[in-house]
Amino acid sequence: TSTINLAAALAVYGRRVLAVDFDPQGALSAGLGIPTHDVPTVYELLLNTNRDPREVIISSSVEGLDVLPANIDLSAAEVHLVNEVARETILTRDDYDVILIDCQPSLGLLTVNALTASHGVLIPMECEFFALRGVALLVETIDKVRDRLNPAIRLDGVLATMYDARTLHSREVLERVVEAFGDDVLETVIGRTVKFPDASVSGMPITEFAPEHAAAQA
Repeated sequence: TSTINLAAALAVYGRRVLAVDFDPQGALSAGLGIPTHDVPTVYELLLNTNRDPREVIISSSVEGLDVLPANIDLSAAEVHLVNEVARETILTRDDYDVILIDCQPSLGLLTVNALTASHGVLIPMECEFFALRGVALLVETIDKVRDRLNPAIRLDGVLATMYDARTLHSREVLERVVEAFGDDVLETVIGRTVKFPDASVSGMPITEFAPEHAAAQA
């Protein structure tokens, strides 16, 4: 959800954006109304490095926002990537101002390969206790990738999401995140609202589904 809406917001600002779906669940593709069955996906690019990524990229309904889709086939990529770390760096960077790679919520080979191809990492963190634990593990992984594979990678920020100011739990988690990560926590906090899942069901970013809503502004 964060990747979809950040990508759409950047496109609204005139950036040329490519959103790469690197999660076998294909949530990014579905959330932008992109077909994922019987079409080439990022999995084909991983298997065949000679294939032109432009053949796989699909334009979304948002002007300036293209998508490299994924589906469940990508789950098999872990097997192929065991001996081929960073193979997906075949992705072209020249055609776009920004490339956002949406990863699955795990620290497997797909995520490590995405980190190896990236300049920076934005961590969306649900304001829940278990999510806070996951962020610490992810930061450790980023450090290992920096040491061994990609010295240029940096933490761009931690984005607090699904925040409900009415609950003590959300407020306490946000306080602990700020204590732990300081200035790395972005000032913008994304509140919990039914508008986000409603937009996803419609296959639209919130900037199109409810452009005047506070969630779209955030």
